[in-house]
Amino acid sequence: DGKAGELHYRGYSIHDLAEHSTFEETCYLLLKGELPTRAELDAFESELKAARTLPAPIYDLIRMIKGAHPMDALRTAVSALAAFDPDAANNSPEATLRKGIRLAAEVPMIVAGHHHIRNGRPPVAPDPTLGHAANFLSMLKGERPSADAAKLFDKDMVLHAEHGSNASSFAARVVAGTQANLHAAVTAAVAALSGPAHGGAAEDVMRMAQEIGEPGKAAAYVRTKRANREAVTGFGHRVYRTEDPRARHMRDGVKRLSQAMGEPKWYRILEAVVEAMKPYARHGVNVNVDFYSGVIYHLSGIPKDLFVPIFAVGRVPGWTVQVLEQMENNILIRPLLHYTGPGLRPYVPIDRR
Repeated sequence: DGKAGELHYRGYSIHDLAEHSTFEETCYLLLKGELPTRAELDAFESELKAARTLPAPIYDLIRMIKGAHPMDALRTAVSALAAFDPDAANNSPEATLRKGIRLAAEVPMIVAGHHHIRNGRPPVAPDPTLGHAANFLSMLKGERPSADAAKLFDKDMVLHAEHGSNASSFAARVVAGTQANLHAAVTAAVAALSGPAHGGAAEDVMRMAQEIGEPGKAAAYVRTKRANREAVTGFGHRVYRTEDPRARHMRDGVKRLSQAMGEPKWYRILEAVVEAMKPYARHGVNVNVDFYSGVIYHLSGIPKDLFVPIFAVGRVPGWTVQVLEQMENNILIRPLLHYTGPGLRPYVPIDRR
């Protein structure tokens, strides 16, 4: 609800889920419609952990394209995974759900694996004792994360798990509408997410914070941007006319992490930008979730070109449930266009032109 500034997953407030749920529980809710019992959650977590494996040819492929941008490597690897999935050609709801769960486990392995391979290191094996977010951090950083770091990334994934008909989800539904399989739809979603107008805000905010440099320069930076009619990264949203309801949870995370890491200036810079942007809030230009996410990733020692792939790691269940819903009552998505070119003209043979 953009006007009210609310986000619900299947009737549950994002605030309750961010504070009390886990990514695995939220993933189960999105995919199956209800919060799980303890036994159901245990079984689901076991299913996710069992899927933490990539075929050897996928690693060979990643090595071949190790110099590619992480989003390009992810898109290529997701597409290639269809060749190794036993349910690839089966578009039944049951098979699509199984594929979605496998992809939720495989995508973080691709992102982490490519990161190590491009830096001349072998991929880090998954840790079966860790939950989804903690295991991703472990594979990415090569060390067991702190409980606080794991909890913050888990919350980040909960907040990014699903968000309506955004560009990548719509792309997935268009592909599913042709009766293509889930791997094709998720490949299209990853491709759409790679565009800076969709997934690039978190990376741009960190770049902006570094450009500002210190809190006292934030107001002048905003004035210059607005005077030049340029957007301030991390503000405004296609849906929300109020503050993005997910932002407050990432704001608290940045505050705690920046203090814990001994780099409080990043939080102070962001808050100074928020203060300078307050006059524009009445026009519906408010802070969004990506305003804080990028700084969290930076403080965690993650390179900027991995910010968007991390978004993808959390969004797989959202893409999967969008595809499942599309397939339930499928129709080919084929918009009509309004033609604005020349009217009907006679054909002139080439020797008379």
